Amino acid sequence: MTGTSVLLLRLAGPLQSWGDRSRFNRRETWAQPTKSGVVGFLAAAAGRSRHACVDDLSALGLGIRIDQPGTILRDFHTVSDLRGRPLLASAVTGTGRQKLTSPAKYTHITQRFYLQDAVFLAAVEGPPALVDSLEQAVRHPAFPLALGRRSCVPTQPLTLGQRSGGAEEALRGEPWHASAGERKRWGAENANAARIHLLCTLDDPEGSEVRNDVPRSFSPGDRSFTTRRVRHTYLTADTGLRPDPALPPSTVGHDPFALLGW
Repeated sequence: MTGTSVLLLRLAGPLQSWGDRSRFNRRETWAQPTKSGVVGFLAAAAGRSRHACVDDLSALGLGIRIDQPGTILRDFHTVSDLRGRPLLASAVTGTGRQKLTSPAKYTHITQRFYLQDAVFLAAVEGPPALVDSLEQAVRHPAFPLALGRRSCVPTQPLTLGQRSGGAEEALRGEPWHASAGERKRWGAENANAARIHLLCTLDDPEGSEVRNDVPRSFSPGDRSFTTRRVRHTYLTADTGLRPDPALPPSTVGHDPFALLGW
C-alpha cells in the first residue's frame, strides 16, 4: 500500500486461541492470529457492536511475525446445565438467539485448544487517519480485549506504536520480543547469536496460500467470511544477546521443518 501507516501490536498472553473453521464441541486454534481475530480485536477496542460494519477494518493489510510460537494446550471437559435443562445448540434463530439441542442433550463433551505462552507481532497497515484512531482505541479500549476468545486476556504492552512504510518493513525493523525465559533457552542453544530468523505471514495478492478468514460480518445471525492470499517468509531480527563463544555453535540458519512446527 502507498501513503499508509502501520500500527504494530504485540499479541501475547498466557493463552491465545485463533480458530477459523472450528465449530460445535471441538474448537481448534491456528498457530498464529487469524485476520478475523485481529479485526475483531480492533473492532472491540473501537467500541463497534457485532452488528457494525467492519469493511474498513477487513481492508487493512496484515502481517504476523511469530516471535515465540508457544505450545498447544488441550482443554478437555464436560458441560451441563446446573438447573437440569437441555443444553443450547450452536445454531441460532433469525433473531440471534441460540436454539435448544434437538433431540435434547444434557451433557456435552468439549475439547478446546489454546496456544500457551505465545508472542506475536501484528503489523496493521492502512490509511493514516484510520490507523491513528485504532492506536488510540487500543490504548483506551471501549470493550475488554481478548486474544481470540474472551477468556484469553492479553498482557501489556499491546501497542508498540506506529511505523512508516509497509507491514513487512515495520516487522523487519523490530527487535525480537520473546520472553526472557525463551531468550535464555534459545541463547544457550545458539551461542547467544545476535540475529534470529522468524517466520512471518503477510497479505499478498500474489501469495501462494488462500485463507478464508477475512470477516464480512460478525453479526450472530449472519456471520460470514471471505478469502485472502498470503505469503510466508523469514525476517531476521536482533536478539539483543551478546554472542558467547563458550556456548554451542549457532543453529540460527534456515530450518526446513520450521513451518511444520518441528
